[in-house]
Amino acid sequence: MRIVMLSWEYPPVIEGGLARHVHGLATALARRGLRVHIITRAGGGLPDYEENGTLSIQRVHPYLSHALDFPGWAMHLNFAMAEAGIRYLRAQREPVILHAHDWLSAYAGTVLKHGFCLPLVATVHATEHGRMSGIHHAGHKYIHDVEWWLTYQAWQVIVCSHAMAEEVRRLFCLPADKSVPVIPNGIDLPPDPEGPLPPRERLAPPGWPLIYFLGRLVPEKGAGVLLEALPRVVERFPHLRLVIAGRGPWEGELRERVWHLGLQDRVHFAGFLNDGDRWALFRYADLAVVPSTYEPFGIVALEAMAAGTPLVVSDVGGMAEIVEHGVDGRKALPGHPDSLADQILAALHDPAGSRQMAARARAKVLARYTWDRVAEATEKVYRQVLAEWAASPWGMAASPGDPPFRLTVGPSVSPLQ
Repeated sequence: MRIVMLSWEYPPVIEGGLARHVHGLATALARRGLRVHIITRAGGGLPDYEENGTLSIQRVHPYLSHALDFPGWAMHLNFAMAEAGIRYLRAQREPVILHAHDWLSAYAGTVLKHGFCLPLVATVHATEHGRMSGIHHAGHKYIHDVEWWLTYQAWQVIVCSHAMAEEVRRLFCLPADKSVPVIPNGIDLPPDPEGPLPPRERLAPPGWPLIYFLGRLVPEKGAGVLLEALPRVVERFPHLRLVIAGRGPWEGELRERVWHLGLQDRVHFAGFLNDGDRWALFRYADLAVVPSTYEPFGIVALEAMAAGTPLVVSDVGGMAEIVEHGVDGRKALPGHPDSLADQILAALHDPAGSRQMAARARAKVLARYTWDRVAEATEKVYRQVLAEWAASPWGMAASPGDPPFRLTVGPSVSPLQ
């Protein structure tokens, strides 16, 4: 089986959790013997084409790199992805599954679907409605409409949590017979550091409790809620350091809030962390806090669990399904600074209990949330879709051994479907 995966980010080009998801899934599928071809955007100083066993990566450049807005830039990236996909697929002699990740590859996936009469699977990692807490202007509506279009075009729509499955069905009015399999994300264990770890004193003075926030600096990730909760925590633990690791458009707003709250000596903005500093943060931290107000899954929480770091999360989305309160972590009400402060204080006041929860969390992750399990479940979806495609007009019209390229769609199928 051959898979063509479309993603707007792939390591070392990392904007959020999607890049790590696609990398983890693709490499695990390749380990299972599937041929995976990734089409993604160029960057990181890497070559435009790489091949490693059954995994190949094709990096493309948007036709226009300076579009007027982000959706326009994304469309030009899709033009380049579609062109690369056409060239690749015309040379294939076996059935191919197309797999598009989020709205940022919807156009390329749909062009290849109809140009080659091939099945398209989509993974919806998050929705614009969820990220923005509603649809508030034309830009939001455009992305929302593209997301709907992707779910309409996809043979099946994969999501990472039951909360996300409910959200996708509700927002996009999916028909009852549209399959929405729930396949949780996987996790790579934090890499062993190469050489000695950076000293803890780079993150916090000796003896100070160290807590961290790791993620994109956007409103829905909840760093602002954490800052509002921090004064109550500092009252009880005056010598405490919060490390905010990540980048994003909300950084200036967060820095200003730190100033107004008088927390300049308690909060450190670390920016994007390399693997060594990331490992040091996992190893040294007394507590990881994931205070998202919207979180389809929560891969940052999973990373903390895998590293054995005590954890407080918002009781929202996928994290509500991953963390069992009082057993392997603690949950706070989403968007509620007082509730978050209560749970942070409970964790810091009971370090022994927090470490026991962290040990149970690590064991859970190692047993349930591996990329090999994710790949196994995803391959089952592929095989089901491929069997249904083979029995469809498109599949029955395909000639074994011939390239699948067609100038028109298969018989009895509207090009608008």
